[in-house]
Formats: sequence, C-alpha cells, structure tokens
Amino acid sequence: MDKNTVKFPDMPYERPDLDALKQLYTDHIRRLREAKTYEEAREVFLSSEREDARVDAQAVLASIRHDIDTRDPFYDGEVAFWDAAGPELAEYGQEWNRAMLESPFRPQFEAEYGKLMFTQTEIALRTFSPKNIPLMKRENELTTEYSKLLASAHIEFEGKTYTHSQMTPFKTDPDDKRRLAAWKAQGRWFKDHQADLDRIYDELVKLRDEMGKNLGYENYIPLGYDRMGRDCYNKADVERFRAAVRKYLVPVADAIYRRQAERLGVPYPLSFADEALSFRSGNPKPRGTAEDILAAGKKFYSELSPETKEFFDTMLDRELMDVLSTEGKAGGGYCTGMGEYKVPFIFANFNGTIGDVTVVTHEAGHAFAYWMNRDRVPASYAWPGMEACEVHSMSMEFMAWPWAEDFFGEDARKFRYSHLAEAITFIPYGTLVDHFQHEVYEHPEMTPAERHATWKRLLGVYQPWLRLDGDIPFYAEGEGWQRQSHIYESPFYYIDYCLAQTVSLEFWALLQEDRKNAWEHYMAYTRQGGSRVFTELLSNAGLESPFDEATLRGVCEKAARWLEGYDLTGIE
Repeated sequence: MDKNTVKFPDMPYERPDLDALKQLYTDHIRRLREAKTYEEAREVFLSSEREDARVDAQAVLASIRHDIDTRDPFYDGEVAFWDAAGPELAEYGQEWNRAMLESPFRPQFEAEYGKLMFTQTEIALRTFSPKNIPLMKRENELTTEYSKLLASAHIEFEGKTYTHSQMTPFKTDPDDKRRLAAWKAQGRWFKDHQADLDRIYDELVKLRDEMGKNLGYENYIPLGYDRMGRDCYNKADVERFRAAVRKYLVPVADAIYRRQAERLGVPYPLSFADEALSFRSGNPKPRGTAEDILAAGKKFYSELSPETKEFFDTMLDRELMDVLSTEGKAGGGYCTGMGEYKVPFIFANFNGTIGDVTVVTHEAGHAFAYWMNRDRVPASYAWPGMEACEVHSMSMEFMAWPWAEDFFGEDARKFRYSHLAEAITFIPYGTLVDHFQHEVYEHPEMTPAERHATWKRLLGVYQPWLRLDGDIPFYAEGEGWQRQSHIYESPFYYIDYCLAQTVSLEFWALLQEDRKNAWEHYMAYTRQGGSRVFTELLSNAGLESPFDEATLRGVCEKAARWLEGYDLTGIE
C-alpha cells in the first residue's frame, strides 16, 4: 500500500494492542530520559512522532467510519474502545511531556523546532491528573451518546421521516406555514428527548467541574481554556471581546434583521422561523446536484492558485470527502487530518442548501491549511489553535465570491448579500454560546431549568431581534442551545468562530480593494501552520487582532455600509 496514493475506503483499520502500545510508549520515555546526546534524543522524538501519527490515524479512521454510519456495530465497538483507551494513553502522553520538558537537550530542540512546542507541552501537562481518567472516559461516553441520539432522529414531517440535516431545507422554505411547521416538527423531537438531553449535559457539567477541581482550579473554566490550548489570550480578553460585540455588532445585526422583516413583510421582532428566511423568494440555493457543487469547487480551486488546485484534486481523487446526508449518519460537518497519510478528510451532510457550498469552501479551507502544513515537525504544528484554524475556513468562504455564479447561478447576488449579512449576525450568536457556557461552568449547581432560563435571558442581550412568545416552544423557552453540539462535545470552542469571523471580515475588506493582495495575505497566514500563537500568526501576515476594539468597530462599519448600499433591485 502506497500511503501517498491510497484512497480513503482502502485505508486499513486495525485496533492496536493497548498493552503493547503502552509498553512502546514506556520505552520511548525511557530512551528519551537516557539519551546521552541530542542526536539520540532527537531520534527518539522523531520515532515517537511517527508512532503517534500511526495510532492517531487508526483512531481517526474509526471515528470517521462510525460517523458515516452510527448503526455499524463494528465501528460502534471501535469508538467505544477509543473512548476508553484515549484517557489511559493520555497518562503516557503526559509522562512523555514531562520527559521533554526536563530534557537537558531542550535548548537544542527549541533551536530546531521552536519554543512553542514546549509552551504547548506545559499547557497540556496542566490539563491532566490520573484522578481524571475515569471522568475522561465517562465524558467520552456521554458525548458519544449525545452524538448518537441526534444521529438517530426520525422527524415526522408531511407524512415522511427525516434526519436533522434533511429537515434544514424545510426550515428555510419560502412558504411561511410550511417553514413554521418544519421548525415546530424539529422542536417537538428535541422536546420529546429533552429528559435525555438534560441528563447528558447535567452529568457533563458536573464531571467537568470535578475535573477542574481535581487539578486545583476553582471550576472547569481554566481547565477548559487549557484543553483548548489557548496560549496568547485569557478569560479577561474574551470578556472584553464580548463587550465589544454587544457594543458594535449587536446594533448592526439588529438593523440587518429590521430590514429583513421589512423585505419579508413580517412583524419585528422576528420569529425563529422568520429569522431563517433572508428573502421572500427564498434563500440562495446551490445550482445543481451534489456532483455539480463539487465540480464548481474543483473549478474554483483550480483557478484560485496552483496550491489549491493540487489540494482539491487530491481530495477528489483519493475520496477524502463524504458529503451526502444518509440515514444513520452523524450530524454536522468537520475536517480532520490523518498524519500517517498526510491528508485531511472532510465529513459533511449535503441537504440542498447554502450549507453545501459552505462545506466546499469552509471545511475545505481547513483541509487546505492542513495540506499546506502536512509535513510539519512536530505534527502539532500542522494545526494552529482552533481560533486560528477557523480563520482559514471562514476567509476561504469569502475567497470564493468571484466564483459565486458557478455555485449559485442566478442566486449569486442573493448569496453575496446574505453571506456577508450572516457573517455579521453570526458573531452575536456565537458570543452568546460562549457567554452561556461561562455562566454554566461558573455555576455547575444550576438545574436544567435554570440553564434554560439563562439561555433565554442571554438571547435577549445578544439576539434582541428574536420574538420569545412561545410560537416554537423548544426555541422560545430557552432550550435551543441543546441543538448546538459544541456545547456538549467541545466546551468553550465557539468563541473561536467569532474571533475568526472578525479576521475573515478583514479579508473580505481586503478583497474589495485588491484580490491578489488579499490572497497573498491569506497564504502568508496559512503557510505558518501552527508554528506561532494566534496573535503572532496575524501580525506576521499583516492582519489586525480581533481583541483590538478598533478592529471589530472597523470591520463592522465597512460591512454595514456595503450591506446598506447593496442593490437588491429585482430580488424579492
């Protein structure tokens, strides 16, 4: 098997022998500690990198294939194995981290590979205690249970049964009655399963709080930040960002929705169902089939740059995307990497909406960034922090604007307007998700009802354009957060999208002036991989920090002027 050409379906999976793996890791740690020269220590380090890539590839293969069909008993069993094995192996990983930090050859490692790998190691050490191994195993079990619960959904609508992803087109249908009925149908599913959703999250919050306290923290929040690997900003910086969002973004977003209410001829504040419809004639829709969208993506990346052409051709040739929405498939979409094969993989659920194009731009933006840094050593440098990763993806969405006609045909004008509007209006929502999680983990004793009340209160702060009148009970009663998988599976992740969206709006502004220059800035940012912290990646690429209030204010003003002046003549 040639690892440089093998297609995803042909990649072999084999569960590793856990005892043998632990022994191998023990040997690596011993050899690193006993190394007499830097050359010996370096060889052990590189051997460990290769072994980690091999093991990680097996875990990723099991996870992807399970997500493609959560009903498959074999991969269901393999995910259960990795849910239990991961925390056990983490103990060996932390011992390796200690050996690296204590190595007398640390100066030589830093000279060759940079200091950031040691900063990351110090953060990783802060996240682990043997006391937490049983809690980490249970955390994995609960997040898997949540994912499977959502994937198992059978939502009755108009005499047929649909998954959550397959319901999305109905939730943006131009017909008011049909759209509202779709929102209510999906809401009923969540209400029917609310006892499980409440139970899963309640246990997750309490065990994460216990994890933090086992490490000497007041609560889970500092541990949550460390688990996200944040190395250049803290809780106070995020609080200032949230304040700037409330000051600058919320009023601009509110104005966008007031104009939307006028276009639709509906009352303001909007219902949740009306917020989802940008134009009376319907939201922009991709042109053609899933194959047509992938073909448009191939054209886009072929013409954008030589690097993107090679990347996307590889994704297609080696079947590194699974994008169709099928029964039993896990919801959502993501990009991941397989270091052993030096390729990314994109998982998605096409459903005939604008989100299908987003997969080809957003998720492929992640994949391209990994592709450009696939040979990085250490492997951790292939990806920067999550907030930095989201810059690649959200900015790639804007890079595709000149090819909008290929993706959307006659809906291209609709797309450009709604895409920019949604980039602005998303940030208050994403910030709401972050604020909510901070309150939850500051008060882990909250009951499920108190968490719902907290979400409903914060909705009024960050999304004042929404009408909380009980029209769609699940959403209006403050329970809509339960459909946001990140809250269950990746606590504190969501603010990363907001920080990255702010930077992507910088790229949008650059694109309005000079497309070539914007792409050069993008490549300057992307080529660095994860070799620098977020703020340094931005500075090195000539970009402003989203933590600077002036950055947020500036992109808001430019986007607001563009939207207000955009010619919607002929678009109903």
